[in-house]
Amino acid sequence: MKFPWGHQRRFNSYPEYFRKIFGTRVQKLTLDAGFTCPNRDGTVGTGGCHYCNNKGFTPSYCSPSKSITQQLREGIEFHAIRYRRATRYLAYFQSYSNTHDTLAHLQKKYEEALAFPGVAGLVIGTRPDCVNEEKLDYLQHLATKYYIVIEYGLETCNNEILQQINRGHSMEQSIWALEKTAKRGIKTGAHFIIGLPGEPPEKFLSHLPLISSLPLDTIKFHQFQLVKDTFYANEYKHNPQKFHFLSLDEYLEWMVKIIELLNPAIVVERIASEVPPWYLIAPDWGLIRNQEILRRFESLLEQQNTWQGKKWKK
Repeated sequence: MKFPWGHQRRFNSYPEYFRKIFGTRVQKLTLDAGFTCPNRDGTVGTGGCHYCNNKGFTPSYCSPSKSITQQLREGIEFHAIRYRRATRYLAYFQSYSNTHDTLAHLQKKYEEALAFPGVAGLVIGTRPDCVNEEKLDYLQHLATKYYIVIEYGLETCNNEILQQINRGHSMEQSIWALEKTAKRGIKTGAHFIIGLPGEPPEKFLSHLPLISSLPLDTIKFHQFQLVKDTFYANEYKHNPQKFHFLSLDEYLEWMVKIIELLNPAIVVERIASEVPPWYLIAPDWGLIRNQEILRRFESLLEQQNTWQGKKWKK
């Protein structure tokens, strides 16, 4: 069976999407450019998101004490054994909010990355409240020459939950940022967390019509994880009854339901996340890697004879 996205996988897969665009494997090279977040530096709040510890997902070679060029060079070396076929790269500005600075400083960082041999574009992780017309106009210019995507951390569509997790922005701001970005021809991505405190998966599922209507090119999902050295880690010590963690089987069943309702035009970049075991408190899924989680997910889709967008309504 061939699906609308042109291949036989039962969801609109990220690797196949890149093969269409570039005709070859493209490797992301993660960067820490030394930015912070507006809910950390006092712009809109302090303390950061209640679940966030950037060290839990930042590769060891990343450090703001190193230049962008040095991090890219070390990133290629870091991935050389596992991804030997990659000859083109995307500079992934991942840590914290990578548009939360002056335009002049952003230009310096981005253009240093784009000048590195083999870099075909930028992936810029940020928040909806950290872009404006001026920054988007500049990125629109870059997008005429390079692959540029802005990945927005939305996390949830529920304003009450956004407030509870100390995000400091609203869903209305998220919609504004996505629409302004997409209208300029800049690729858009979004990140969502399944199972946040106060938002069980069935509540998240009710937001799929809205998510499917957003001008998104790519999307990432991952399970709520309790990570050391976060607000929620401390809260868990005092109020463990406040938290509910999904088992792997439960999570995959919910992901099937989510995928069935997701607009088939949106490319699914990730369905789960890994945190190094020395940072992770819960849930305990064992030492299972993302590739195995993905294999089980695709097996479930096949067993249930379902696929992305099967229950989606325009």
